[in-house]
Amino acid sequence: MARRLASISVDLDSLPHYCRIHGLPESLLDARARGLVYTTAVPRFRDLLASVGVPGTFFAIGEDVAADAGAARMLRASHEAGVEVASHSFSHDYALTRRPLESIREDLRRADEVLEAATGVRPVGFRAPGYTLNAALYAATVERGYRYGSSTFPAAPYYTAKAAVMGALALLGRPSRAVLDSPRVLLAPRTPYRPEPDRPYSRGRGAVLELPMTVTPGVRFPFIGTFATTLPMPAVRALYRACLGEPFFNFELHAVDVLGAEDGIPPELVRQQRDLRVPVAHKLERLRTLFGWLKSDYDVVTLRDAASHLAVTV
Repeated sequence: MARRLASISVDLDSLPHYCRIHGLPESLLDARARGLVYTTAVPRFRDLLASVGVPGTFFAIGEDVAADAGAARMLRASHEAGVEVASHSFSHDYALTRRPLESIREDLRRADEVLEAATGVRPVGFRAPGYTLNAALYAATVERGYRYGSSTFPAAPYYTAKAAVMGALALLGRPSRAVLDSPRVLLAPRTPYRPEPDRPYSRGRGAVLELPMTVTPGVRFPFIGTFATTLPMPAVRALYRACLGEPFFNFELHAVDVLGAEDGIPPELVRQQRDLRVPVAHKLERLRTLFGWLKSDYDVVTLRDAASHLAVTV
């Protein structure tokens, strides 16, 4: 019988990136708030993974690590503890896919350089800022020799909500720096696939395996940290059960999924990022439960190890 695999990954987006999403000035954040992801969220996630006895993958932003020696030390410690460290680009520019190919190549190269310096190991996985792929970015991941990508997020409800929020912010004169992906992503495969190089949301023969984030069959509702920590438990349980038939479960979270207003995050950002209003203790208990479900139903591995296993079957 084929192994049923699951992976737990965390995007280490620092709080300035959320200011950019919501059209807020980054000057709201002092140095302590800017560093919360590495001083507070990363240790919480490491403790959480260890308490359940499962591995994880951290997607780190090169720019954040390069600017903070403490972040680099925390990544090194995470790597030594068995956490995979993968690339979330250097600049986390939401418009990365709108840059020329050479600029994309340089961004990915700089991220690899910073993360390898921090951990001693070159990343083998990549996740695009804002989950947005195109042919040029996919080509750059192939050139970098990544073993896998995990950027495809074929979630119709998320896409619709993102478009609505971006439109509302524009009307308020506070435009978001996020970018709305091509609607082609809504028809992308829900399960691991090899992309067509010039159409990365279609199945093909691309060298870099793509591991999409888990969404439910049918309506493609996303099973990600934001919803898993905020929806009522019966709804979360129903969504989880709807996804249980998949041979690979890719549970994606963000650092803010273990942060909250009590961590001293500016109220202006808390008002916009509603999941920050949820008490941290509730989030940690909910995630401990969900990680336990995955451990019971799947063989939980890093995305690197999942890619190695799935590469021979996809």
